[in-house]
Amino acid sequence: MAVSVSAVFLLGIVVFVLIRSGSVRIWPALACAGFGFLLASTGVAPTIRDAISTVAGWIASI
Repeated sequence: MAVSVSAVFLLGIVVFVLIRSGSVRIWPALACAGFGFLLASTGVAPTIRDAISTVAGWIASI
């Protein structure tokens, strides 16, 4: 749970900075967010969650 909250916070900051700098417009950012919400309700979500947890574990061990 702590990893997912940290990842959401970090990615939220990245998206905010990209929108503010003009690198990403608001509509593509909203489309990606909507895609993420829809992807989270599919059968692939546990695999993605496990992969993110594995990568976070590798980073934490460094």
